[in-house]
Amino acid sequence: MRWEAMAPYRVLVVDDSAFMRKIISDLILQDGQFEIAATASNGLEAVMMAAELKPDVMTMDLEMPKMNGLDALQLIMKAGPIPIIMLSGISEDNTRDTIKALQFGAFDFIRKPTVGTSGDDINHVGEQLLEKLKTAVLAKRSSRSVLAEGSAQKLASAELTQTADTLQGEAPSKPKPASKLVRGGLTDKPASPLTQAKSNTYASKTDKTTKTERTERGKPQSLGGKTIVPRAKEEPPAAAPSTKLKLSSTAHNPASKGKQAETFKHLVAIGTSTGGPRALHEVICSLPGSFPAPVLIVQHMPPRFTKSLAQRLDSFSELNVHEAEQGMRVAAGHAYIAPGGYHMELAKDGAGYFIRLTEAPQRNGHRPSVDVMFESLLSFKELERHAVVMTGMGSDGARGLKALLDNGAATTIAEAEETCIVYGMPRSAVECGAAQKVLPLQQIASKLVSAVIN
Repeated sequence: MRWEAMAPYRVLVVDDSAFMRKIISDLILQDGQFEIAATASNGLEAVMMAAELKPDVMTMDLEMPKMNGLDALQLIMKAGPIPIIMLSGISEDNTRDTIKALQFGAFDFIRKPTVGTSGDDINHVGEQLLEKLKTAVLAKRSSRSVLAEGSAQKLASAELTQTADTLQGEAPSKPKPASKLVRGGLTDKPASPLTQAKSNTYASKTDKTTKTERTERGKPQSLGGKTIVPRAKEEPPAAAPSTKLKLSSTAHNPASKGKQAETFKHLVAIGTSTGGPRALHEVICSLPGSFPAPVLIVQHMPPRFTKSLAQRLDSFSELNVHEAEQGMRVAAGHAYIAPGGYHMELAKDGAGYFIRLTEAPQRNGHRPSVDVMFESLLSFKELERHAVVMTGMGSDGARGLKALLDNGAATTIAEAEETCIVYGMPRSAVECGAAQKVLPLQQIASKLVSAVIN
């Protein structure tokens, strides 16, 4: 389907700051294939407007009064999934909540511009936002499993409207159109189909929360006579992210899950981008703590956010999950996520294998790059190498995966289209003949276990 075929696409902009709503709306309207359906100033309004307007895509702030973006996201995704781009700051709380949002169903995120941000930076934010909005809409339109225009869509809309009414305590007021921002005003065209598989694929399969967290999340609570769905239980505060590379100690210092052997004969490497946090949660949290191989991971993500991703995966996985550090020793039973802004390579010295981080130029528009990580494995033929490319835009990882296959890699896997949020990177890997296996997400971990534990 051509991008222009069904434009203009209707965007609901959600932010508690009127100034920021104006900034975000103006950035979106730079592309004539989008229009602003309306704006909302808090999560409660967002839930109500999502039910009323059925936008094609949304932008959502995290910190808002009445209802925050994380809670609003969960309600909207439960009733009828809509692609949502989160706007995130870089504080510890923001990065941690952004990772949660991605696992709860958000399509992607961008860094939120701040007051005083330069014009060049604002333009860069705008370019990123438009790219992600376009990708979100196209992923939604091309979904193989969408709700029908008839009774199924009406049911999803009715559920969301009922939830909004319960939260509000009264019939929802008419949403306020952003009349000064809309290009051509509100449209009367029928609402588009709501995708179920693309945005909510992992709702039942990756919610590997603790028993306590599941219990707390499931209890309705009362606030001012209104029933609300409680927010997921918070994890302990994350350690402050470092701004400079640290040289890791020569001795590996694993977490309390137990130290695994620094000698191994298998190694797993995974590359992913858009939709990756949920996909990684499914795969990494399905591997046993006794997994006799290290796992190297490149997730396209800015600095600081990779730290929060590693911490969240570590809290759910039986593996020890780290944001990789310069010189960190590699051991079986551990997973290492490339830090945002740095390429990650595998290296070796007399003591064994370790992580090398570099600030070499971007590859395929990314740093870290999946291709860079995969290519660093080529010289280690003594290892049984198992490489995976999962959901994401672009083609990063395809050439590296093909090089590994030609170099004798034991396993090369591409995620199947039906479970990808964006079938870009895996498609490129399949089309260049790099993938021995094309598997749905839920089968990747079991394939790795059978390949490594043999």
